[in-house]
Amino acid sequence: MGDLRTAGSRRLASALLCLGLALAAPARAEAPEPLPVAPAIALGGEDDRPTTAWKEFCHRLPAECEVNTAEPELLTLTAESWALIKRINLQVNETIQQVTDQKHWGVNDRWDYPDDGKGDCEDIQLLKRRLLTEAGLPRRAMRMTVVIDRRDAGHAVLTVRTDRGDFILDNETDLVLPWNKTGYDFVKREGSDGLAWVALGGGEPNRIVVASRSVSGAGGPAAGAPTAQPIR
Repeated sequence: MGDLRTAGSRRLASALLCLGLALAAPARAEAPEPLPVAPAIALGGEDDRPTTAWKEFCHRLPAECEVNTAEPELLTLTAESWALIKRINLQVNETIQQVTDQKHWGVNDRWDYPDDGKGDCEDIQLLKRRLLTEAGLPRRAMRMTVVIDRRDAGHAVLTVRTDRGDFILDNETDLVLPWNKTGYDFVKREGSDGLAWVALGGGEPNRIVVASRSVSGAGGPAAGAPTAQPIR
């Protein structure tokens, strides 16, 4: 009987030990999402003029337009930074009520932070850039960009330049897309070395100065949407 009890105790202890080891073992991690790859946007080969509203924004908030050349031009994309970029893009899109500058400010085009919870395309992208900068990403790698959208209207997006290509944060979609998957013509963006903007290969330099459309409308431009305009 004693031998049976001893053998039973040993089997129970062995079982408990195996159970304890199983509980203590870390759960098998899911395979991480592969990091995306995109081409870099081709430069147009010349400096370009920023929008008038951007220059007014820089006059009001000059620190927001300074370029720190000690920062990297390209973000080293990691799983953590990619998740952060996608999360901020979604959160801001879901949080900010989209209204045109005309309804919001009584002017055709104004670039500003949507501190009252309302804004249009450029205001939304500025907020995304500020939040990403506060989270530790280099602002120099995040450039405000003017495009012509599918309705031939001026539009502003945020280009995140990375070592894996250029990706676009947009209020028209919650997806962070490679620039060449957006369907936009890329006209110009902030430069990386100073206050001058640079022309991009996908659009006509100096074609547009206003980027104030904010709210989508199926079948045509959103209410208050300007079409592409010559620079003024």
